[in-house]
Amino acid sequence: MIINTGQRTDILAFYTPWFLKRLEEGFVDVRNPYYPSLVTRYSLDPNLVDCLAFCSKNPGPFVPYLDKLKVYPGVYFYVTITPYGKDIEPGVPDKHQVIEDFKTISQTFGLNSVGWRYDPILINERYTVEQHIRSFTKMAALLKGYSKTAVISFVDLYPKVKKNFPELKEVNEADRNEIVRAFVKIAKDNGMDLVMCHESEKWDAYGAITTGCMTTDFYEKAVGEKLRFPTGKKGAREGCACFLSNDIGAYDSCLHLCKYCYANSSKENILRNHGLHDPNSSFLIGGPLPGDKLVIAKQESWREKQITLF
Repeated sequence: MIINTGQRTDILAFYTPWFLKRLEEGFVDVRNPYYPSLVTRYSLDPNLVDCLAFCSKNPGPFVPYLDKLKVYPGVYFYVTITPYGKDIEPGVPDKHQVIEDFKTISQTFGLNSVGWRYDPILINERYTVEQHIRSFTKMAALLKGYSKTAVISFVDLYPKVKKNFPELKEVNEADRNEIVRAFVKIAKDNGMDLVMCHESEKWDAYGAITTGCMTTDFYEKAVGEKLRFPTGKKGAREGCACFLSNDIGAYDSCLHLCKYCYANSSKENILRNHGLHDPNSSFLIGGPLPGDKLVIAKQESWREKQITLF
């Protein structure tokens, strides 16, 4: 099975000690964000977990402990590196350091276990189309040879985003076309495929890949084996073709405080939840509560024990 860690928060950036404790103890308790009294316990046994998937803007705190993951059949890291400054991403560290950490992850686990995300793309007076093209060109050159994938998407105006970033506008069609056309060529020049996250198939004609940014193919390449994926799993949102499930994070707990974030409702909620974090708890935020219903997840390896050649 697959365990995801980065759909709801950035565990590596802010909760590495907790995650190391979970790996040591071998399980994690996850509170359902929509039915808070429902708690699922996931085993982190490498015999059951085929791949651990991460998405982080700052994997640096975990980089010294990468060897802890080598007991797992596969790992996959998406590292998000954008051109935004503290005006948009106030809690994200220096991008040059993040790039160096990206390189370390790539060297440790290989090209099939790491990908670069340059998203979401937003346009305003400071971050123009031309500025995005210049930034993407510079970053792609620095990551050449360390990633085979560059994922992009355009900002979505979810309710939480509108609340926290009211001046934000959707990227118009002409700007989208210009960016995709330019990015496809830049990515190719640097040995990467440009992959679109939750975007229209029309950009296939430009040379982009629009089948999804975390599909079953990504996991199989990371593991190096065919996997028997269960049917009926859905993506993160309508129209998403990715295989995403079993996330161990919690909403309203990421201290990057990115203005475009769909996972945070307010800074006040984030700080409150972060204050409830206990590195020794089996829960990321808080602990067990009266009335909790604990469900032990049914887990099994999906590996077919057939090595694949990619």
